[in-house]
Amino acid sequence: MLGGCGLRPLYGGGPQGAVRQTLAAVEVAPIAGQNGWLVANALRDRLAGADGVGTARYRLQVALDDDIIGLGVRRNDTITRERRTLRARYQLVDVATGGVVLDATAGSDAGIDVVSSEYATIAAEQSALERLSGIVADRIVARIALYAQRTRPTE
Repeated sequence: MLGGCGLRPLYGGGPQGAVRQTLAAVEVAPIAGQNGWLVANALRDRLAGADGVGTARYRLQVALDDDIIGLGVRRNDTITRERRTLRARYQLVDVATGGVVLDATAGSDAGIDVVSSEYATIAAEQSALERLSGIVADRIVARIALYAQRTRPTE
């Protein structure tokens, strides 16, 4: 019945499907900084083929913008709440031609309570960065999967 409405599963065909094959053929270019290391590892975890082996047909280039701003302020001008924002501008480049086939952005943010312990605040900021890295990686991979589904050859 789903076939009649035109809907198809994104990952139809399992490991041998067009989307999964495209995702397995993406290599992640190095991304600068600690936040870049976290995002790159999250992307590699999500893109790797079932056996971890594949020929790179695409290169994913990512530039990150990581920002922390203070939101809540007490009477004595101390910050009580922060917002950490992680944004990524990414390009999927066809290795054979060098052409950009996908150019987009992804991002997310998280709220952080600033407490009296500086260590606890730094730990909360780090934890937020780790969560945001995973969220941004998920969004990038989902967008690449949509690209792969839309550009795959008709069956």
